[in-house]
Amino acid sequence: MELIQEMNQKVNELNISVRQLRISGTARAEAERDYKIALRIEALKLRDSGIAVSMIDKVVYGVKEIAELRFKRDVADTVYQANLEAINSIKLQIRILENQISREWGISK
Repeated sequence: MELIQEMNQKVNELNISVRQLRISGTARAEAERDYKIALRIEALKLRDSGIAVSMIDKVVYGVKEIAELRFKRDVADTVYQANLEAINSIKLQIRILENQISREWGISK
């Protein structure tokens, strides 16, 4: 029964992780949107101020607001990827438990 309880716990963890993935996925998309909008606005400002078009992409990334939004986007992406990895890890743990339960109960697949 221990294995079955552990399996149920892992399934609950998986459900929680999937819900968390939705939250972090939304945060990731919002951070990307905010970054792209600010990047576009700042690039247009730089162009209007007379900066050479070929230099805008080099200058715009050094603007503090843009750098901060890019950082937030990257962090949101990292959290999202970590959540995906956690889900994959839990799935693997569930498969291992399924195999252990099958061996213990003599169930063949």
